[in-house]
Amino acid sequence: MDIRCFTVGLFQVNTYLITDPATGAAAIVDTGESEQLVEQLAALDPCPDIRAILLTHGHIDHAGALALLQARYDVPTYLPRAELPLFQALPQQGDWFGMPELNRPCGRIDHLLDDGDRVQLGELELRFLATPGHTPGQGCYYDDSDIIVGDTLFAGSVGRTDFPMSNPDLARHSLRRLLDLPGQLRVHSGHGPVTTLAAELRSNPFLGFLRIERGMVRS
Repeated sequence: MDIRCFTVGLFQVNTYLITDPATGAAAIVDTGESEQLVEQLAALDPCPDIRAILLTHGHIDHAGALALLQARYDVPTYLPRAELPLFQALPQQGDWFGMPELNRPCGRIDHLLDDGDRVQLGELELRFLATPGHTPGQGCYYDDSDIIVGDTLFAGSVGRTDFPMSNPDLARHSLRRLLDLPGQLRVHSGHGPVTTLAAELRSNPFLGFLRIERGMVRS
């Protein structure tokens, strides 16, 4: 798939426009919390053929502008099923962080995803991998070359697990699942630069427990 990154909003979140090169069908992955992504997409020439909106999870910085995008693009929206309670808390999430001005309307969800589900985008088939921990239903979308991971994994770091509804034990299990995928997959995170699964397994300081489990640490 072709992937274009837009870093937007107060939290400088990476949002993505993914396109099937065979048909031109496109999808937005995550939204930011402001009008910035709407404005940047509207400025593209040619205008992308957007067919879907995919959410990795329901935090404000990743889903807060969903209603704004849906007002412009009347396309199906996908959300991990286990993420629904957090997503439905968007009108209160700003309060959690002492920023009530960031409370946002929820927008519409058309399809709930379970682990192993597929999303068809033109001739491109995306697989959904559930990676809860950072949030109850955080998930990733991937094909044979790229994976969009939300806040599960970053270059040199991992998603925080001290937020409301986070679970550190689930996060560790999810990292194991994620790093069982082919190492050459390019990782497109919710914040920061592109990396690969193999590079993170070798050098990410937060994945030392996985290196020990897999015998990659020598005494």
